[in-house]
Amino acid sequence: MDPITLSIVVFIALFVLLALGLPIGFAMGVTGFVGSLMLIDADAALALLGQTAYETVITYNLSIVPLFILMGYFASNSGLSEGLFQACNTWLGHRRGGLGLATIGGCGAFAAVCGSSLATAATMTQVALPEMKRFNYDDRLATGAIAAGGTIGILIPPSVILVLYGILTETNIAELFLAGFIPGILTVIAFMLTISVVTRLDPEIGPRGDATTLRQKLMAFKNVWGTVVLFILVMGGIYFGFFSPEEAAGIGASGALALALIARTMTWQVFLNCLMETVRTSAMIFTILIGAILFNNFLILSLVPDAIGGWIQGLALPSTAILLIILLIYLVLGCALDSLAMILLTIPIFYPVVANLGFDPIWFGIVVVMVVELGLITPPIGMNVFIIKGMAPEVPLGAIYKGVLPFVIAQLLLIALIVAWPDLATWLPSTMAQFQ
Repeated sequence: MDPITLSIVVFIALFVLLALGLPIGFAMGVTGFVGSLMLIDADAALALLGQTAYETVITYNLSIVPLFILMGYFASNSGLSEGLFQACNTWLGHRRGGLGLATIGGCGAFAAVCGSSLATAATMTQVALPEMKRFNYDDRLATGAIAAGGTIGILIPPSVILVLYGILTETNIAELFLAGFIPGILTVIAFMLTISVVTRLDPEIGPRGDATTLRQKLMAFKNVWGTVVLFILVMGGIYFGFFSPEEAAGIGASGALALALIARTMTWQVFLNCLMETVRTSAMIFTILIGAILFNNFLILSLVPDAIGGWIQGLALPSTAILLIILLIYLVLGCALDSLAMILLTIPIFYPVVANLGFDPIWFGIVVVMVVELGLITPPIGMNVFIIKGMAPEVPLGAIYKGVLPFVIAQLLLIALIVAWPDLATWLPSTMAQFQ
């Protein structure tokens, strides 16, 4: 069997295993190993398997993953999310759809110390949804705002997805973090504008909250100082070259623990739970990563990236049209795969093509993450949607999907903006060199 035909068979086998419910990491690992076994001898395939697993878990750059995950769990258990939401609510709650605006603001701020969309969505569901129910918010707006706001978690730095993209493409992780900052802020603004539009069209779905005094607004800052200090410490240190992203992850985790201790929300049991959840999440991510690398090794052996690159270069299409085709493929995959699986499965195939077309790898990483964000709220998977459904079973699944539709439209427009003006993503990283 020639390598290209074999690769088609392996891809079919991969999606069959996924359809049967096998975890993505194991599915990619098994099909990648078996495919490699068909191209090289058994001893070489087994050696490649062992070497991949060993080198992945001891890679220094990957130490950033469990540390940022630990930072997120410490932040989740230190009361930061409640303080951020209440502060945003104090400033915005009196407006039409104010609690929805506060939810988006709280999600954006919490993302700056979390780095996980699922954790952001789950945390804000606990914090914001009861409050919106108390003010008789429509379920569509309430759950849609939380689901959409949660997606900001993988764009505003620190972001585990950006870390994995940087490692897979050998792109500077610090520059990727900085590149995600402006698009992340724009996403917060776009989602807030979306809420303003839908509540203007139908004021009943998002009634105004209680008005607050200037003194209450100023006092609200005492609930967010910790997040501001931690974000400035981590990202400022990276920007000015005081420490590497790996060192920043350790400082961020230590800072989040310190904030939890100051808030007196960190008990021994909570501390142990944070450690265990970090181990479970990290083990899951590393398993998927090992499987993805094994699958990528098979693709390299079968020359699939070269074949795809040659086929695309043979098309009589401009580079922008090819980019749009790739993004469309991501939108389709987002209906069936989670964000981590999409990144690890597709980047080894698409990145060489994009690099050959001359696109900036940092800009492409941000665009991909923004497209992947859509997969978190689009049917039939929509991981953020299912997180909210699990925590609020009384809300119909259809209502949540209807609620996220305006945010999907806003995200598509924002992606088009970043594609049209790449400087929105690349300008801030370009200024970092003067401080290094």
